[in-house]
Amino acid sequence: MLEHKTLSLAEQVFDRLETDILCGTYQIGEVLTELKLVGDLGVSRTPIREALRRLEQEHLVEISSKGILIVGVTDKDLADIYAIRLRIEGMASREATLHMSEEQLRELRETVELQEFYVTKKNAESIRLMDSRFHQLIYRFSGSSVLFDTLMPLHKKTQKFRKKSVENESRASQSASEHRAIYEAMEKRDADLAEKLTIEHIENARIHMQKRSK
Repeated sequence: MLEHKTLSLAEQVFDRLETDILCGTYQIGEVLTELKLVGDLGVSRTPIREALRRLEQEHLVEISSKGILIVGVTDKDLADIYAIRLRIEGMASREATLHMSEEQLRELRETVELQEFYVTKKNAESIRLMDSRFHQLIYRFSGSSVLFDTLMPLHKKTQKFRKKSVENESRASQSASEHRAIYEAMEKRDADLAEKLTIEHIENARIHMQKRSK
């Protein structure tokens, strides 16, 4: 049952279905019906239809007379996402380093520290949340709505992979260390280094993804 009353019912349904698709609850190639979703979510068809229209616009589902086909994020999509992130995420880190306030820097540090704490506790879900938050904060602190609007959806679409990644203790620890290094470069206001380390971090994530998919 959906409970977040600050969002409209259609928005809640969209968020839930998007997460279920990106995390693999609904598998690529699976065909659903509105009736099944009514049963799964406990809501009427109207908000489900509104949510499905948005999901179709995001290319996560295809709707036809045969039902709702789960398209999800393919291996080719992931490769494209990381190729794009390699080219522009460093730019976001550079801009954030140059423009973020001391308060924003403290917020980023707290996120790194929490991620490191959860790594020691081997709490995969909390590690994933802090990993996501680290990147999202950088996108926001870059001060560029274009960078934010470009990178946020791309990062979100890697949910399933990142969930698997943080369950790997070695990669979870390495990723936290890489985030720490990026933060320290930002703290020193070294935009060149922050950009370089961010690109290396994305490349390491891409390499790990490729190894896991083999």
